Amino acid sequence: MPKRYLAAILFIAALSAGYFYLKQPTPIDVEVYTVEQGEVKATVSNTRVGTVKACRRAYLAPATGGQVAKLHVKEGDQVKQGQLLLEVWNNDLKDQVGLKTAEIDANHAAAEQTCRLGENAQRTAHRFNELYKDKHFVSEDLVDEKVSSAKAQQAACKAAKDKIVVSERSLAAAKAAVERTLLIAPFDGTVAEINAELGEYVTPSPQGIATLPPIDLMDISCLYVSAPIDEVDAPQIKTGMTACVSLDAFSEKRCSGTVSRIAPYVLEKEKQARTVEVEVKLTDPKDLKELLPGYSADIEVLLTSKPQAIRIPAEAVMENNRVLVINDDHVLEERTFKPGLSNWSTVEVLSGLKVGDKIVKSIGLDGVVAGAYVREKP
Repeated sequence: MPKRYLAAILFIAALSAGYFYLKQPTPIDVEVYTVEQGEVKATVSNTRVGTVKACRRAYLAPATGGQVAKLHVKEGDQVKQGQLLLEVWNNDLKDQVGLKTAEIDANHAAAEQTCRLGENAQRTAHRFNELYKDKHFVSEDLVDEKVSSAKAQQAACKAAKDKIVVSERSLAAAKAAVERTLLIAPFDGTVAEINAELGEYVTPSPQGIATLPPIDLMDISCLYVSAPIDEVDAPQIKTGMTACVSLDAFSEKRCSGTVSRIAPYVLEKEKQARTVEVEVKLTDPKDLKELLPGYSADIEVLLTSKPQAIRIPAEAVMENNRVLVINDDHVLEERTFKPGLSNWSTVEVLSGLKVGDKIVKSIGLDGVVAGAYVREKP
């Protein structure tokens, strides 16, 4: 064959190859996940953000209103149960206590005098009665007079002792009035906030009207997370289940949590999003480190798990349990699988996929549909 014909044939073949190469579709770069085995957990998470709370917290106010006379603590102080925190002006009530105490002392002295006179009158009546029995040395009328006088003195003695009891009760009432002006720590804790200054007037909140408490006291030695769980998921949760806590303030999860309480009622703050409040306590001291009441937090309660299951990322799953599988020609095929356990990040595959299959994670990209020509991102 002449060389010019061979050259022409090669030229035509090159043009054809170039044409088909140019006509080949441009591949779409996609993120790929290779199906593998691993642990899959079935979990339940909160629907709205939860909150870290102190196990004990009290918004304290004196039982009676008045002007702040003494403030014995400042914000951040550690206090003990029974410690005096704040005192409303109560000099008049303290004077009443002093007066009642003096009255008791006076009543004790008067009772002692009256009772001794009564004892003397009783002895006198006894002697006159003996004289009357012994040959009637005294008259019967005189004996009756002495006996009646002794009984009257005894009654006066009892009245004097009763008066002491009354004055002691009066003193107790005066002391109670003083105690109503004192703010005492009901438990060991930390003074979180003080909303009162010396000289200011404080008062308990009237019914139905919320006012700032003079002192906010909390026990931060014990913390828990309270979060709302959708009413549909709540029946699956039991106390004692393991739970993880995620906080916006920290990157790592804290997984020493245990479900400690499930509310016995459903919150209906929103008609279309009814929830059950679930509480999780963290037990590992490392997980409690740097944790503060008020932090926003999410909980993830572990229902069950499988240590070795075929799993895929939840972000790769489309509606009706469909995924896009990459075939040997780098073309996407749609495939339906049967799911098992699942959580926010992982789904178990019971059938429809096998270990080693490559599926697309970036299913939201334009053009990523069945039949598309794709290329794995590095």
